[in-house]
Amino acid sequence: MAAPPVSLLLQLVLLPFYLWLFLDQATLASLLQRELLIAFVGLILLPLAAAFFTERWVNPAPRRLDLIAGLGWLPVPLLALVLLVITAGQAPQLAEAPRLLALLTPIFVVFLAAAALLALILARLLALPVAQGRVLAFSFGSRNSFVVLPLALALPAGMEAAVIVVVFQSLVELFGMLIFLRLIPRVLFADRT
Repeated sequence: MAAPPVSLLLQLVLLPFYLWLFLDQATLASLLQRELLIAFVGLILLPLAAAFFTERWVNPAPRRLDLIAGLGWLPVPLLALVLLVITAGQAPQLAEAPRLLALLTPIFVVFLAAAALLALILARLLALPVAQGRVLAFSFGSRNSFVVLPLALALPAGMEAAVIVVVFQSLVELFGMLIFLRLIPRVLFADRT
């Protein structure tokens, strides 16, 4: 359970290095303008800070625990709504890039397969219980696409393909997680007891 926050923090720390590595100096300088900083602060740092303070707010008070338990079902429909809105907003760009999507699909599918295999190998090497192996597989298979989407949307003209890649990867990941729901507990991490 600790892996996703660590992964997110590593991605945030390594983001400047990745930008420097993949972009030329002129493009990098233009990225560090106001739009990127607003996207980074408003859509990444503020929600992370809100999550941190929300966690600190929770204590054993029964009313708060009841409220949190009642809201526990919200992330799934909200994530589906966000994905629907983002995909609908990018649908014309996705429709205009069939060759790019055909190139990306096997890459994303291989990533999901490699994530499941890596989780299986690590779970066996570390003698993890079945439940922890399952968590590991889902953690490896799901990425923080929506974290980098605001940054991709803030990229200058001519780099629209980054948004297509992020949105399409989210769609492939969503369907991959549906397959994981069947495959992981029944095949890779079946409870043999």
